[in-house]
Amino acid sequence: MIEQLRRRLIDANQSDVLRFWDRLELEQQAKFAQQLEGVDLELVQRLYEQAQTTVTNWSDLADQAQSPPSVTLAEQSDPKLRQQAVAMGEQALREGKVGVVLVAGGQGSRLGFDRPKGMFPIAPLSGRTLFGMLIDLLKARAKYYGTRIPLYVMTSPATDGETREHFADVIDYGLPAGDLQVFCQGTMPAVDAKTGQLLLNAPGELFLSPDGHGGMLQAFQASGCLDDTRRRGIESLFYCQVDNPLVQLCDPLLVGLHFLNRADVTTQVIRKSHPMQKVGNVIRVGDHLEVIEYSDLPDEMARQQLTDGSLRFWAGNIAVHIFQREFLEYAARQTSGQGTGLPFHIAKKKVPYLDEQRRQVQPTEENAFKFERFIFDLLPMAQRAVVVEVDAADGFAAVKNAASAISETAETTQAAIIAQQIRWLRAAGVHVAPGVRVEIHPSVAHDQETVRQKFSGREPIDEDFYFTSN
Repeated sequence: MIEQLRRRLIDANQSDVLRFWDRLELEQQAKFAQQLEGVDLELVQRLYEQAQTTVTNWSDLADQAQSPPSVTLAEQSDPKLRQQAVAMGEQALREGKVGVVLVAGGQGSRLGFDRPKGMFPIAPLSGRTLFGMLIDLLKARAKYYGTRIPLYVMTSPATDGETREHFADVIDYGLPAGDLQVFCQGTMPAVDAKTGQLLLNAPGELFLSPDGHGGMLQAFQASGCLDDTRRRGIESLFYCQVDNPLVQLCDPLLVGLHFLNRADVTTQVIRKSHPMQKVGNVIRVGDHLEVIEYSDLPDEMARQQLTDGSLRFWAGNIAVHIFQREFLEYAARQTSGQGTGLPFHIAKKKVPYLDEQRRQVQPTEENAFKFERFIFDLLPMAQRAVVVEVDAADGFAAVKNAASAISETAETTQAAIIAQQIRWLRAAGVHVAPGVRVEIHPSVAHDQETVRQKFSGREPIDEDFYFTSN
């Protein structure tokens, strides 16, 4: 086996990766060989060659860009459209046509939390985790519509084991048996930017990193989850990331707009609060949608305004999508010079590595290429893609940063949760005293309409309170 592997590596000009082979224990050799067997050496070589020659001119792409066709907040206020969309969304939910893909591969290191980010306690009064908040909402939706909504959670190699143990400990947060499935995204090696050589993290270990949130498509198919959705009769998959507890999970209006427009992909966006906001920019180029990351859009273009004074690039990507299952099946079958599924993006990064003397090197400059796939690359493949605006106060409060940061901290996210639920209560005619904190468990009420049904006519709330059915 080793001779066959060695020949493959020699043919790919990667044999130097075995330079410490003879010093490894037999168990280490077996593990390393298995790791190397899982690397598509031809693909890595093609990507490295591409990195030498391909330079995307983001200014040219932005010059061609137009505002995406969208269902704005103003349009959603039209009673006829709203009633029609909500009715269609509720029907799809009742008929079991909707499932959820939750991306949870990240660690909470930027939060100062050394566990999977989904386990981070975020609910302002109850201390429920990110996982807990989203799954409680999912269960509340399912109960309200008398249905089952299966949840597919994507982990990374760094979070997979601990996430599975966590779900076992909490007995899948009370979801029905079989309705929570965990699948793990793939990895890609990093290569030296000058030589294209695979980098080592240890004498018998490659430096590997997750293949990006776009790795969901290949992992979802390979794990059998995509087949599972077909067996269940699921037509659409609601996709979101675990760090946004305000996400409008399976919201009937959003689901209904997706079905009403017969979309392959529906993308929810926020109207950017300022030109340099750190969200991707959803744009239209020709007959399709694309996303330009905030880091790739030149500053002068990010600041461009339309004649009415609004931003030209206004539609901020918040990683909330609805995908038709048949569209995902089609996308998974597509092949290119980069293999099956979505293309890889190439980024030059600082990557620590093991040098010839077995010393761990922490580079001070960008020294390596990393390869990632992005889920929004599904947009250009869609024959029909729809953009739906949401008020950030109602749908986006990501928690990403430690308390010392200015935004996207636990404190700012908790404040957004409280503010939303106070707005719901006040809209129902409930007086909430200034400075009071409230939290409503989804089993009590899970959106503005169910809050109105539950709390209308209630006495004033003048102290912090957690409303729970337990």
